Amino acid sequence: MNARREDRRARTLLTPEGLALPITLAPRASRAGALIIDVMIIVFSLVAIPLLLALIVDGLFDDSPLARANVDDRVAEFLGILAILFAFFTWYGYFLVQELGPRGATLGKRMVGIRIAARGGARLTPEAVIARNLLRDIEIFYPLITLFVLLVVARNEAPIGILGWVMTGWFLLFLLFPFFNRDSLRAGDIVAGTWVVERPRTKLAKVLSVEGAAKGASDVTGVRYAFGEAELSIYGEKELQTLERMLRESPPEALAAVHETICRKIGWDPGAGDERAFLEAYYAQLRNRLEADLRFGKRKADKFA
Repeated sequence: MNARREDRRARTLLTPEGLALPITLAPRASRAGALIIDVMIIVFSLVAIPLLLALIVDGLFDDSPLARANVDDRVAEFLGILAILFAFFTWYGYFLVQELGPRGATLGKRMVGIRIAARGGARLTPEAVIARNLLRDIEIFYPLITLFVLLVVARNEAPIGILGWVMTGWFLLFLLFPFFNRDSLRAGDIVAGTWVVERPRTKLAKVLSVEGAAKGASDVTGVRYAFGEAELSIYGEKELQTLERMLRESPPEALAAVHETICRKIGWDPGAGDERAFLEAYYAQLRNRLEADLRFGKRKADKFA
């Protein structure tokens, strides 16, 4: 049953380099769990950090003009503005900074093993991340806050008319939106051109690190592939992991496309008939180079680094 569900979530992502990368869409439950974790982290930060700062200020400046009892209205208003700005940048900066990072995921997403990606295979842009996060507020949080306010108003026996039903319908429409499209996209994903996928957990396999160039000449042509520093410096860890998955899972025609793409990037004549041996050699030497750099404290996360 689990394998069948994973097959339904299996997709192929075509990168700008022409690589056909197999991915798995994140389950809806994982996305919901990640959002709950992220909101809990943000709320804790918005409550705990100002409270801690207030306690520190009270302790340091007791019986001084900066003590809370001696602060005039203008200073209090200024501090209120700072608190609002802090809440704004905490809420939006939390998602923006982390999702634009190399992992493409917030702490909540990393804990459940998912990340966001651009559906076209390109890099995530700030515009896309901002759009999907602004839409999340419109989809979920604004109607929830409105419903909470209406509940308080109703408890005070004030009339709210049909507004409560409108807000409930609004909330349910967007909440159930991922259940009515094949890729489980919410409205923010559609607008931003993103989707949420499972983060690859596969570690670099030892068996691959001793194949290709590490074992000697090609079994097909007898050629011993050797790549220079300039040819290996083009790609990073992300591309290495992609190549590993391709060598494990992809059919020969997909490997031929990858082989042609890498040859074009490094300036080699692609040739034909020895694609797997070439890719295994490139994988082994690229991995050795990246591991050697790590020992000297240098890390290349991807080809853009």
